[in-house]
Amino acid sequence: MDFLCFRTLCCKGPPTPRPEYDLVCIGLTGSGKTSLLSRLCSEATDNIGPTTGFSIKAVPFQNAILNVKELGGADSIKKYWSRYYQGSQGVVFILDSASTDEDLELARTELHSALQHPQLCTLPFLILANHQDKPAARTTQEIKKYFELEPLARGKSWILEGSSVDNMDAVKQSFTQLIELLEDKDQDTGRI
Repeated sequence: MDFLCFRTLCCKGPPTPRPEYDLVCIGLTGSGKTSLLSRLCSEATDNIGPTTGFSIKAVPFQNAILNVKELGGADSIKKYWSRYYQGSQGVVFILDSASTDEDLELARTELHSALQHPQLCTLPFLILANHQDKPAARTTQEIKKYFELEPLARGKSWILEGSSVDNMDAVKQSFTQLIELLEDKDQDTGRI
């Protein structure tokens, strides 16, 4: 009887591997890209500064692993973003919903460019309107209207959600929705 119990425990084989998806994460400096990704990885966020160049984080979820390539948002780096798009299976665009009108316009321009870029235009997008905990934050409805997302993103797979480092459950739920879009895309293209 002990042998049967041991065999049952040890001979099931390795657990089914979780699918991995390669994402690119873009947004202006100060939008909160690094803070949100670090919190998703349970890392400290005390001494976070602007990303110079890029960083890659493996963000584990129950049903998938997201390999997120975060690109710095400074003007000197943005011009190189497109060099890092190849191989991406999805896009995370983070914007500061409490930013100045001028910065919001810049974010709008960058999002429009990304949605129309040949290497990204067919990919699922997660758009996070970050800093929802700040008094000046615009709602997701205001962002959707200002960014003209309905007409621009028609026919594309995209999600717009509010976010804040103070509500990581909502951020995790947003990424879970993105994983569902990625899984749907995998099934549509026959890749599993």
